[in-house]
Amino acid sequence: MTPARVAEVTTPATRAEALHLTGERTVPGIAEENYWFRRHEAAYLALLPHCADATVLEAGCGEGYGASLLATTARRVLALDYDVPTTEHVARRYPDVAVARANLAFLPVRDGAVDVVANFQVIEHLWDQAGFLAECRRVLSPGGKLLVTTPNRLTFTPDSDTPLNPFHTRELAPAELAGLLTDAGFAVESLQGLHHGDAVRALDERYGGSIIDAQLDVVMGSLPGQAVWPPALLADVAAIEATGFALHGDDLDASLDLVAVAVRR
Repeated sequence: MTPARVAEVTTPATRAEALHLTGERTVPGIAEENYWFRRHEAAYLALLPHCADATVLEAGCGEGYGASLLATTARRVLALDYDVPTTEHVARRYPDVAVARANLAFLPVRDGAVDVVANFQVIEHLWDQAGFLAECRRVLSPGGKLLVTTPNRLTFTPDSDTPLNPFHTRELAPAELAGLLTDAGFAVESLQGLHHGDAVRALDERYGGSIIDAQLDVVMGSLPGQAVWPPALLADVAAIEATGFALHGDDLDASLDLVAVAVRR
């Protein structure tokens, strides 16, 4: 499946095929979700080269668009999620991906069986992050890679150790993520930050300094999928592309998301 196919916009007939909007899970093809979808997609695209011709385990696949994107270059992708409707949806919509229901505390894979573990916007949801990383190390072959993306605590929940997002258990600052990976037996190959690029920064300026805050002002206080959006804002959000974000190692503490590549020692 090509990136263009993954990102296709749903019609009223196909919209019902999308998973129920929870306010946390990112779903492709929905205009109101497009900022978050493209922000996540940008990290997947940046990390695709690490999955070339590899056996990849995605731990926490969500809707499945990312696993399908990884499958465009990987030899094989096994996608795991705990939620049954999610795994059923992934199996229906993305036949290029093998999918299984699993608790990420106990990965259903033998020791050293995979080349890459991908964990995108998931570790912040887990109660036992160190235990999960130990499982990742167990299933990776020697020299295998762990790919992790997670919101940067310093910008996502500033001035607090308690996440504002009720779905998150513990968010991480750059040094905290690096320390967790090192303590779990990984060598951190790279730790970068995802930022707004030129196109999304232009939207920040258009909407009083923050396109994120402009969206939150609309959806806060409404049930997921029920907010009434100003047409101009919705059109601007729907037009965002993954190329509107930039990934680099500068000013890491100010980044939106952390993007780590770690190697099993």
